[in-house]
Amino acid sequence: MRTAYSVETVRAAERELMARLPEGALMQRAVAGLAVACAQLLGRVYGSRIVLLVGSGDNGGDALYAGARLARRGAGVTAVLLSPERTHPGGLAALRRAGGRTIAPDAAEDVVRRADLVVDGIVGIGGTGGLRPAAVQLAALVAHSRAAVVAVDLPSGIEADTGEVRGTAVRADLTVTFGTHKPGLLIDPAREYAGSVRLVDIGLELPAEPDLEALQHADVADLLPVPGAESDKYRRGVVGIAAGSARYPGAAVLAVAGALRGGAGAVRYVGPAADAVLARFPETLVTDKGPAQAGRVQAWVVGPGAGDDASAVGEVLGSDVPVLLDADGLRLADVGAVRNRTAPTLMTPHAGEAAALLGVKREEVERARLASARELARRYGATVLLKGSTTLVAGSGGGAVRVNPTGTGWLATAGSGDVLSGLAGSLLAAGLSALDAGSVGAYLHGLAGRFAADGAPAGAHDVAAAIPDAWRDVRG
Repeated sequence: MRTAYSVETVRAAERELMARLPEGALMQRAVAGLAVACAQLLGRVYGSRIVLLVGSGDNGGDALYAGARLARRGAGVTAVLLSPERTHPGGLAALRRAGGRTIAPDAAEDVVRRADLVVDGIVGIGGTGGLRPAAVQLAALVAHSRAAVVAVDLPSGIEADTGEVRGTAVRADLTVTFGTHKPGLLIDPAREYAGSVRLVDIGLELPAEPDLEALQHADVADLLPVPGAESDKYRRGVVGIAAGSARYPGAAVLAVAGALRGGAGAVRYVGPAADAVLARFPETLVTDKGPAQAGRVQAWVVGPGAGDDASAVGEVLGSDVPVLLDADGLRLADVGAVRNRTAPTLMTPHAGEAAALLGVKREEVERARLASARELARRYGATVLLKGSTTLVAGSGGGAVRVNPTGTGWLATAGSGDVLSGLAGSLLAAGLSALDAGSVGAYLHGLAGRFAADGAPAGAHDVAAAIPDAWRDVRG
């Protein structure tokens, strides 16, 4: 599992470790990893042209020390000093001893244009509020250069704790981060500026509970429900699907597809799309008597394509089993009815739906995804899966937020969210917590999207059909 910690936590851990180490030792641990990463990205250090973008903080010092190491290996290294009077003195002296040179920002255009590698050490993890004008101009030069770009700890211009980007930011090919991931490296929109991320272990001792965590194959494999010799459909989990309408029968079909491929022992369908569901999945158990009369289920999925019928949403929220609320169900659900539930609730909005629930503009949710997910979870007393380029799952009780690393742009297709609802609903029925069901469902859904697309467009039905491949890939 990959974990990320806040700036405050990282700084506290650094202070504690520095108190036990010789002066400068912690920085040199970071610099060693940074220099190696730069050399590997270059391939050939001797004769290469390297430009360091140096701010006033320790990130600038890291860049200078790494530049000195590369200069001693035969690289031509030029440091652009944004604040000469506040440049890290030890790093600057080391670079000059190694033969590096320094210039002012207004002389940077030509050297950046000819550079093989640019090292971004403008702003560190404490930077907030966007870049200053001189740094903005350098970021623009870098964006139009042919150089590979390595960011020190995180790209300058992104917010370390939130993943927000306020204005211009440096776009890196590789980010070398120290001690732990920072939340902004895993959450869009900042994540797309980070490129590949390499973690350098510098010996930090961090708390057991991170601010953010990302599951990996082994974590998901441990959570996947696997039937035993004594299993029957009820032990595997029966999920109820209250979805679809005369206008949107396909939403019901796709939700049922996700549930069946997600390991449910049986699926009970309630709604006006029974004929369409049975035509595609004859194993589905259907009823026209409403959720309360549907029979035994271990979890409900309600809302995909439901239109304006609030009765099913009210009945499902009144049940004593876990409930997944999606699409129209989110719009029709009463806040009080969700908050007063004793069984778990998993809400799965996209950015537009989250914005409507929070009473803000969609752009605000997309800019501050982490804060939006946490606020929704707090306001509704539910677990919230905020869909998007980076899917976030925030638990109802706070704690670490999970970010899904497997998504792909090909999943931005009609009906894809309906498949995810059915899949996550089946995991709820199998006994997973709302946090685990949302996280595992998003992980498998993302993998299935990758397998279904394989570099070309794919429909939601293709994603559902690829879920077993994703499941086998995780377990294998």
